[in-house]
Amino acid sequence: MWLQAQKVQAYMVPDSAVTEGWLGFSFLARLCRLCLYTHRRMAITAEDVCLDRVLLIQEGFAVEEVPPENNLQIPGSDVTVQVTSGGASLLVRLPFGSHTQTFLREVRRRCSPGKKDATAADPEQSAAGEVTGAPRLKTANKMVPSSSVPASGPTQGLSTRPCGLRDTLVKSLLKQKESSYTHLQNFRFFVGTYNVNGQSPRGSLRPWLSQDGEPPDIYCVGFQELDLSKEAFFFNDTPKEEEWFKAVTESLHPGAKYAKGNKGGVAIRFQFHNSTVCVVNAHLAAHPEEYERRNQEVRDICARMQFHPLEPGCPLLAIKEHDVVLWLGDLNYRLEEQDMERVKKLIQTQDFQALHQHDQLKIQREAKLVFEGFQEGEISFQPTYKYNPGSDDWDDSAECRVPAWCDRILWSGKTVSLLSYQSHMALKNSDHKPVSAIFDVGVKVVDKKSYCKAFEGIVRSLDKMENASIPSVTLSKREFLFKDVKYLQLQVESFTISNGPVPCQFEFISKPNEDAYCKPWLIAKPSKGFLMPDSEVVIALELCVNKSTATALNSGEEKLEDILVLHLDRGKDYFLSVSGNYLPSCFGCPIQTLCYMKEPIREMLPEAIRELTLMPLLTDDAFWEEKPLDVPKELWMMVDLLCRSACHQEGLFQQPGLRPEFEQIRDWLDTGTLDVLGPVASNHSVAEALLLFLESLPEPVVCYKSYRSSLECANSYEMSSQVRQALREGQD
Repeated sequence: MWLQAQKVQAYMVPDSAVTEGWLGFSFLARLCRLCLYTHRRMAITAEDVCLDRVLLIQEGFAVEEVPPENNLQIPGSDVTVQVTSGGASLLVRLPFGSHTQTFLREVRRRCSPGKKDATAADPEQSAAGEVTGAPRLKTANKMVPSSSVPASGPTQGLSTRPCGLRDTLVKSLLKQKESSYTHLQNFRFFVGTYNVNGQSPRGSLRPWLSQDGEPPDIYCVGFQELDLSKEAFFFNDTPKEEEWFKAVTESLHPGAKYAKGNKGGVAIRFQFHNSTVCVVNAHLAAHPEEYERRNQEVRDICARMQFHPLEPGCPLLAIKEHDVVLWLGDLNYRLEEQDMERVKKLIQTQDFQALHQHDQLKIQREAKLVFEGFQEGEISFQPTYKYNPGSDDWDDSAECRVPAWCDRILWSGKTVSLLSYQSHMALKNSDHKPVSAIFDVGVKVVDKKSYCKAFEGIVRSLDKMENASIPSVTLSKREFLFKDVKYLQLQVESFTISNGPVPCQFEFISKPNEDAYCKPWLIAKPSKGFLMPDSEVVIALELCVNKSTATALNSGEEKLEDILVLHLDRGKDYFLSVSGNYLPSCFGCPIQTLCYMKEPIREMLPEAIRELTLMPLLTDDAFWEEKPLDVPKELWMMVDLLCRSACHQEGLFQQPGLRPEFEQIRDWLDTGTLDVLGPVASNHSVAEALLLFLESLPEPVVCYKSYRSSLECANSYEMSSQVRQALREGQD
C-alpha cells in the first residue's frame, strides 16, 4: 500500500489543459512518486477527483524553482517549480507558505544524497517515467488549504526555511507598514440580489446585470429560494443551480471577460490585491411581526460565521474583520402597520421617502438594533415585493401581502462609495423584483518595489533583535469565579495579557494525561495568538453547561473547577484557576430521577439529587417511601400546555423560540415558581424548551436497549403494542 506523505495545492501554468489540482507525494518502501490529482468544479465526492498522472522519483528526477520574470522575487508570492522525471516534465505553481515548504522539504529529503533512488519498475510505467490513463480515484484524502507566508528574500533553488514566530512577526510588521507600499485604486463592484421564488430563468438577465454602460470589475450575485422542492431541501442539490448559473454567465456585461465561480453557502470571502472582501447572502425570517427574529438572525450570522485563514495557526476571521463587507439578500423587513390602500397611493405618487419612514429595517437600524456599522443607499425605487408572478401587478391573492422593500443591499468599509441603487422591473419571473447596487471600492494595491523595500527593512531590524530574549507577559487576573451558572446560559469572564518588550506567541496547552486544554464546559477565545512588543490582548473565558456536561454536574460527580495552563513560546507557563457553582436543573436529569422528585430540583439537597441521579435505571419502588410519578412534572407541564393551546399552531417544532423565553421556562421548571406555564411564553418557545429537555436526557424516553426493537416494530401496530407493554412493565 502506498502511503500518502504530503499533499499541496497546485496550479498548472497557463496554456495547459489542467488549471487546478493537487500534487501529492507518496512512498512504498524505497519507491517514491509524485501524483497529480485534478478535480471538477465544485468537487464534493471522491468521484469528482481524478488521478491525472504519476511521476516516479528515480534517477534523473529533479525539482527546480523557475525564476520569475525580470528575476524580481516578491516575498510571499507563489513558487513556480519544474518537475522532471526521465523524459516527463511538469510545470506547476505552488502557493507559498508552510504547507508548500513542508511538502518540498519532504520531497528533497527523500531524494537527497544517501537515499537510494527508487528505480523498481511499475507495470504501468511508460518509457518517460510517467504513468498515464490512471483510473478515477475511489477514495479522496482530506485536502489541505493553501497558505501564504512571506519569504525571507530571493533564494537559490527551493527554500525550505520553516515558518514560525519570525514569519508571524514579519507579517505583523508588514501589516503595520501597509500604507508605505500600497496605494488605493478604485474597482467597480456590481452587487445584485434576487429571490426567484423557485422559478427557472426565462429570458435574458441583462436588464439587471448589464444595465450600466461601463462593465464592472467584479460581480457579486446572490439568489434566494432557488429551488423550493423537498428534494432540494433534503439532498442540498438542484438542477436549477446550473440553470441560473448559465443565465447569469450569458448576461454578464459584454464589454469585459470574467472568471466565473459560484458558492452554495451563505457567505464567501476573498482577497483582492491587498484588501479583504466578505460577501454575505442572507434570507431572513418572513412575516411582518418577526422583525426581532430577523435582527437575531443577523446577529447570529455575524457571531457564528467564521472563516479559516490561509495561514495555519492564525485565529478564525469573523465577517466584520474584513476591509469590505457586502450584505445582500431577501432580508424580509416589512412596513410597520400600514394600510394597503395608503401604501399603494404613496407608491403611485412615488413618495418613497414618506413610505420609507415606516420601513422596519430603517427603524431597527436607527435604533442600533441591527446592522450597526453598515450603510444603505437612498431608496428611490418602489417596493420589490409582492407581485403576481409574470407581471408588475401587486399581489391579489388571498394573502394580499402589503408591498415592502424585502430585497436589500448594505455595506461596510471606509473605502466604499455607492454609485447606484435600484430595482429592475423588467424581470417578472418571481413575486420579487431583483435589486442591484454599483460600488466604487478602493482596493489596496501593492507596489512591488516599495514592498520589497519595506520587507528588507523589517528583516534588517529583526536581525538586530536579541534572539536570547525570553518573552514575559503580565496577566490582569488569574482567578475566575462563575456564580450561579445555569443550563445553556453563557457566562463570560475576561482578562488581559499585556506583553513586554519581546514579541511572543501564546497558547493554552493541555495538562499531562489530558486531551484538551480545558473542561468541556469552558472555552478560551482566542486560545492562542501572537503579541507584538508592548501590546496586549483580551481573552474571554466562556462557560456554558450543555447536554453533554449537565448530568455529571447535577449529580455532583463533576464540579465547575479547572486549571488552565497558558504557555509562552520560548517562555514560561502561567496557571489560571477557574471555579464556580452550578444551579441544578431538570435539564440533563434522567427521567427516572425526575419521577422521584416531588419538589422542584432547586429545593432539593445536593445529596438527594446525587442519590437519585446515580440510582440504577430499574429500581424497586419499595426502596423509596413515596411512589414515583408516572411522568415527570416538568415534562407534563410543557406537554399539557402544548396540547391545550398549540394543537393548531402553524410551524410548531419548526420555528425556533426566543432565547429569553426559554430561560424563563427553564427557571420556572427548576424553581417551581409557576404551577402551570401561562401565556408569558409563546408556543414556539415552549416547543423548543420541550425539544431541548428531551435532547438533554442522558437516557432517551425509549431507552437504548429497547431502541432497535422499537424501530423494527414501527410498521406493525400489534408488535408496537407489545413493545410498549414491555416498556411499561419494565418501569412498573
